[in-house]
Amino acid sequence: MIDLELKKVSKKYRIRREVDTNASFIRKLLSLRKRKEDFWALKDISFSVQRAEALGIIGHNGAGKSTILKLLSRITTPSAGEIMINGRLSALIEVGSGFHPELTGRENIYLNGSILGMLRREITKKLDSIVEFAELRQFIDTPVKRYSSGMYVRLGFSIAAHLDPDILLLDEVLAVGDAAFQQKCIQRITELKKNGTTIVFISHDLRAVQKLCDRVILLKSGQIEADGDPQETIALYESSSRNLHAQARAAGVQEASREAVVTSLSFYNDEDQECLSFETGMPMKAVLKYEVYKPLVDVIFEVQFYSQEGRLCSFFSSETLPGRIDLQPGEGTIVFDCSSVGLGPGVYFIDTGIRNRQAPFGIDIDWRKRCLAVRIDYDRHLRDTFYMPYICRHSPAPKTFADASREKLIETI
Repeated sequence: MIDLELKKVSKKYRIRREVDTNASFIRKLLSLRKRKEDFWALKDISFSVQRAEALGIIGHNGAGKSTILKLLSRITTPSAGEIMINGRLSALIEVGSGFHPELTGRENIYLNGSILGMLRREITKKLDSIVEFAELRQFIDTPVKRYSSGMYVRLGFSIAAHLDPDILLLDEVLAVGDAAFQQKCIQRITELKKNGTTIVFISHDLRAVQKLCDRVILLKSGQIEADGDPQETIALYESSSRNLHAQARAAGVQEASREAVVTSLSFYNDEDQECLSFETGMPMKAVLKYEVYKPLVDVIFEVQFYSQEGRLCSFFSSETLPGRIDLQPGEGTIVFDCSSVGLGPGVYFIDTGIRNRQAPFGIDIDWRKRCLAVRIDYDRHLRDTFYMPYICRHSPAPKTFADASREKLIETI
């Protein structure tokens, strides 16, 4: 039985051309009268999801994942095509959305549960289970404004995880909290799947997608590039992620007219295997390749790690090298060796590029925003959100004369 089906669905947005900031005031005013351009976020998308099937949807930023999410959540409507939903659909998109900071955890359970479509008597019946799942029994009557981010997330997911939908729509929700709680979330979603819930999981977290999904769709430029076995589809996605040079050509970037471009960015683990998932406290290596078309003086290479909320969490920079980097036309490589990853568990989006040290902020030679997503997993080193490498030494106190006499007496007895 089909629970969800999209038939030749398209979504069009109207966008205006970017105004030249160097143009005169009159030309800027005239540019406002120009006709808007059509941008197709999705074009003739068709797929169906069977009852109790778990479908994963992956793709680079701008591929159309968020548009599908909005269409299925009824936030927006398609420009063309038809969407069929057979049953009650619940979207678990942003955990904790709808919380009131002044209300207690208990009060927010009722408030948030109602927002998500649960009846009051249903919430009351599930209250104890929600509190136990979130592991917040002693804080449940405390205002949530006093909660840590981890407590906030646990409560939000716990409420949403106790919905009983026919179709569950997930979006990056498994990238929050610590590893133990993530595993708990995965187990809960697996239970829902076994009980017949149809799942659509839209995510950058390839490991979670492969673990949860029976089938994966790869989107590219608003169209389906692949639809099938999770392992094969994810391998195709990772292969396309490695070649930023090809992506730039597809986007119409004319490298020859620029000074230099990033051609690829790859990450490697401690066994020198290329991958996009790492553990906190373990080594990581980033290899950035570039091509130069014109001589350049005093350039800097950077790789930046952003949280899902858009916060810069960490970065690699060639500024740490002694002296300056001058480039001549040709190809080159720069390697960043990280002996111990300090980021907490979650999915991080990567920006990378080349800039001139003397240029104003935002004026780059080449910059690729959100070009990759890497997964950081928890290991035994981490209990919070950041890992600090350390060595522990223990120096026991020297034995006193009384201690030595006592031990000798015990041996004699």
